Amino acid sequence: MQKLSPDSDKSYEQLKLLIAVLQEFSTTLDIDTTLLHVTHLVKQYLDAEGVSLFLLENDGRELVCRVCATTSADITGIRLGSDEGIIGRALRENTTQMVRDVSKDPDFYKEVDVSSGITTRSILCAPLVLKNNRFGALEAINKNSESGLFDKQDRNLLTILANTSAMAIHNSRMAEELVFQERTKRELELAREIQAALLPGDNPDYPVYGYNIPARMVSGDFYDHFQLGDGRICFSLGDVSGKGINASLLMAKTTSIFRCLGKRIASPSELMSVLNNELYANATHGMFVTMVAGIYDPQKKKLVMVNAGHQPPLLRKRGGQITAQEYAMPPLGVLPNIDYDEYELQLDDGDLYIFTDGLTECWFHREKQLGDEGVIDMINRFSDINAADRLHAIVQNVTRWKREHSGYLFDDVTMLLISGAWKG
Repeated sequence: MQKLSPDSDKSYEQLKLLIAVLQEFSTTLDIDTTLLHVTHLVKQYLDAEGVSLFLLENDGRELVCRVCATTSADITGIRLGSDEGIIGRALRENTTQMVRDVSKDPDFYKEVDVSSGITTRSILCAPLVLKNNRFGALEAINKNSESGLFDKQDRNLLTILANTSAMAIHNSRMAEELVFQERTKRELELAREIQAALLPGDNPDYPVYGYNIPARMVSGDFYDHFQLGDGRICFSLGDVSGKGINASLLMAKTTSIFRCLGKRIASPSELMSVLNNELYANATHGMFVTMVAGIYDPQKKKLVMVNAGHQPPLLRKRGGQITAQEYAMPPLGVLPNIDYDEYELQLDDGDLYIFTDGLTECWFHREKQLGDEGVIDMINRFSDINAADRLHAIVQNVTRWKREHSGYLFDDVTMLLISGAWKG
């Protein structure tokens, strides 16, 4: 039987180590614990005083010791610049560094020894790199052999282990990102359900109707309407500046405050002034709200309204004439202590349409937005449909092209209809 040479024995031990490391990375999702175990395995195999794994942080500006296996001082958590020391050189040159006498190397970073009390004599350091993405470095110090020096086999092995570790770290971060995205998606779905619950339901035997399509999972648009004790109806429609979570949170806050104030403040102008001061006092990131709000008397068919920086509502008379109601004042949350002016509007048998700019900016055809004239055309086109279904028909029609050709809307689309033709 052929006797194995010392080199064969060492190759066999290296293979066993590589298999053990690969098993570690493939059987656990706890990357920190796995990396710590791997550094201990590497330390044991190389017979080194210490093995440390450094990762890049702060946009690649710093190297931080993430895990450390050592018989002397533990340097876990120690930080150095990404271009400092022999470890920085390994990353910069993307090659494994084998330094047999650090006292003769000008790049040796002495501060780690000073702060830890370690005396470094020799270093073997391999960069963690995958497809030009730098993650950090794997470093061994002070081989406990007669010569105290690392050899070429040690260097080759550490290079392979560093590449394996880089792949494991990359896969772990990808898995964390997928988990985060899935969790975020579930949270946004829940937020959308909560937000939808804040919008009032429509009733065909009621003169006010609303419709909202969010451009994203959550919306910065809102509308509300509710009946007061004397039979009049308090209503609002608004648009929060910006998009995403911040806009949806401000939307929820605004509509909640409006509903609370609207039940006890009879004057729309006073209501808007109080709401403005509340939003201004807690404004963040320069966000603001444009809003139309008022009270509708269905018996007298008369509206009292305030327009806080929102685009003009459109009044359509029974004969088809449409006029814009130009009475805008500053948006909510921009300036404090504004006295908002209110104005009256006789609805008679006409209809009042209030909507956000997501409607006018909707791409109705390629390179063609709906615009103000397009909105008027749509209102006239669907004027014969009963009020309860009219907004749905308008919004679905004008957003169809964008949804079919891109799968998403650029902005939230929201409409409110107050129908003077209602015979309650």
